[in-house]
Amino acid sequence: MLRFNLRRQISNSTGTYRRNIHSGLEDAGPMASRLKSRSVVRFSGPDTIKFLQGLLTNDVRRFGVSSGERSSTVPTPNMPSVSTPPMYAALLTPQGRFLYDFFLYRPTRPDEKLDRTGSGPGSDPGRDGSVELFADVDVSVLDELLETLKKYRLRSKVDIENVAEEFSCWQRYGRNLSESSSVGWGGGVDRAGESTASGNKYGWQWYEDPRLDCLGYRSIFPSDSTPPLVEADKETDESNYLLWRLEHGVAEGSAEIPKGEAIPLEYNFVGLNAISFDKGCYVGQELIARTHHRGVIRKRLVPLRFIDSNRKEVNQKIAAGAEVVELGSGKKIGRVSTALGSRGMGVMRVEEAFKGSTELTVNGSEDVKVEAIKPTWWPVEWFQQDQSGVASA
Repeated sequence: MLRFNLRRQISNSTGTYRRNIHSGLEDAGPMASRLKSRSVVRFSGPDTIKFLQGLLTNDVRRFGVSSGERSSTVPTPNMPSVSTPPMYAALLTPQGRFLYDFFLYRPTRPDEKLDRTGSGPGSDPGRDGSVELFADVDVSVLDELLETLKKYRLRSKVDIENVAEEFSCWQRYGRNLSESSSVGWGGGVDRAGESTASGNKYGWQWYEDPRLDCLGYRSIFPSDSTPPLVEADKETDESNYLLWRLEHGVAEGSAEIPKGEAIPLEYNFVGLNAISFDKGCYVGQELIARTHHRGVIRKRLVPLRFIDSNRKEVNQKIAAGAEVVELGSGKKIGRVSTALGSRGMGVMRVEEAFKGSTELTVNGSEDVKVEAIKPTWWPVEWFQQDQSGVASA
């Protein structure tokens, strides 16, 4: 069990606790983090879906389906109509290498909102009926991403705007999350009916993370307001969210998924619901389809634990890019992509990484042993041999 010592520091300005990492996380209950590593972009115009459909790895046409086609549920103050869940996708190079990742959201449409009494459909005279989608993206490459998108836009009728000042990205995660999500917002449904009934802003709500259930809930919210449930859960530093992803072996953003180099299938994009193999052509599609249908991915991103010879976790700083080798032979097994304290993740040769008889170490630091951890969410077909004795995340 990964141990977390949470050092709490009271913020005088907000009157709430902010939890910061000391050495790790143990049985940390539901947490919420404002993701300063992400920014928000808005797409609008009649060609929005067509434009993104030709670029991204996932099937963006889902956002063009009206709520009436998805469900016949009648909205009520306590159970409004279910809005379209978000989508995870990527933009690749023409050679099929990773460039940028996107979490796409469709705001609640006027006919899906309730009026202020909660008794009937609302109206929004400010809307012109054009298609509108939002995306949270890696803030460190925002300017470059916007330039790339505008290069591809050509004559498409789509506006691309940086709305980072208006909106912020948030994540709710941690242990026992499902127990606390039975009330308030969660799962893509605003159970309290407040945001939809009152028609405030766009009726933003928490959604299940489109990648994995274990990652919790994700959404964007107006920057001038606090998302629901954050006050109850306490806001925590984003570093805790990084640790949570390290535990499950899920990379995010260009700092963790090398831009122009990473092969999406090695970073488990299929298992993270980021790729559609039925949508047709998009940038880089040929290599992705060919590699997928070949059926064997020998290297994958896996969670790592750094330990000493007594199998105790060590907090020695491990640099991104450090090689992981087989002790004795020096054979390269993989490379660390991200590390924080005693936890990390790296792209490893799956067969050697999970071979019980193989002892791994960081190249040049033989005192630091490396343990590859079997993610519980991986489909069984990703393992090519008996993995008995492999630790589970």
